[in-house]
Amino acid sequence: MRAVIVKDGKGPIENLYIGEIEKPSPGNSEVLVQIKAFGLNRMDISQRNGYYPPPPGAPDTLGVEFSGIVTELGEGAGKRWKVGDEVIGLAGGGAYAEFIRLYETHLMPKPKHLTWEEAASIPENFLTAYQALIVLAQLKKGEDVLVHAGASGVGLAAIQLARLYEAKTVTATTSNKEKIDYLLQIPSGATHGVNYKTQDFAAEVKGITDGKGVDVIIDFVGRTHWHKNIDSLARDGRMIILAVLSGKDVDHLDIGQILYKRLRIEGSTLRSRSAEYQADLIARFEKDILGEITNSSGNGKVRTYVHQVFPLENIQEAHRTMEADKNIGKLIVTIP
Repeated sequence: MRAVIVKDGKGPIENLYIGEIEKPSPGNSEVLVQIKAFGLNRMDISQRNGYYPPPPGAPDTLGVEFSGIVTELGEGAGKRWKVGDEVIGLAGGGAYAEFIRLYETHLMPKPKHLTWEEAASIPENFLTAYQALIVLAQLKKGEDVLVHAGASGVGLAAIQLARLYEAKTVTATTSNKEKIDYLLQIPSGATHGVNYKTQDFAAEVKGITDGKGVDVIIDFVGRTHWHKNIDSLARDGRMIILAVLSGKDVDHLDIGQILYKRLRIEGSTLRSRSAEYQADLIARFEKDILGEITNSSGNGKVRTYVHQVFPLENIQEAHRTMEADKNIGKLIVTIP
């Protein structure tokens, strides 16, 4: 089957090419899915560069989310799916290819009103946001939320879920006015926007919350945002750290505020979780959220936002766009 291969196992964008690898066969409780579209995520860049190996047992091929059609059932599978079913799925790797095998518990039904491209934008983004905001931070109605990297796929999902769960305010940080304006004007978008390059987001959120601070922070940035994040949190605040894009080492770390404010700070990755944990999370998300999702022009409280779609042959261009950080929403690749 065709798949995206990284020459020499790791390297720059130019090392990506379309080649042939062995088509997988489904094992016990697994299904085989023909992929129609897959989503790009920043972890793909890290893995391509050799910094983020796939979890044990996962394929070396990049990609963790997709939409497609069930084509084969392994032994013990078929409790829920049959050949021909249209699905979306979350995998440990292998989505940059024509076929993928995975546990049947890691699939959800593709919403009929979404295209393949729109549906492929759901699994990683929304499951990560749902896990961080609802499962871990336990967001409550009337609380204040700060979402960093607000224009990213996970950021957009977190903003909308915070609104769905009736947060009082949802402040999003981005790097430019265009992204802020976009996040403020979309349905169920941010209530407030901050340019972290030109504004002190800690001071801004204190103004927004009448000096209280926010109850929940979703952070992808790490080092450069740490001190202002701690300053931004209200008493009994929770911060979920999903990535450390600016680095993991914090200068002049003072844990006093963590103690005095009774803060809870938790790191989380979804890809490294056990298959049982992921299956439970997927089932909860399908029950709570999946039916709420429409496309960007729909009437739902939660919507998919696809920035650009690329054919498989343009995988290098897709990665360049992702590395340039110009997208608002998801980058999707289709497999004809």
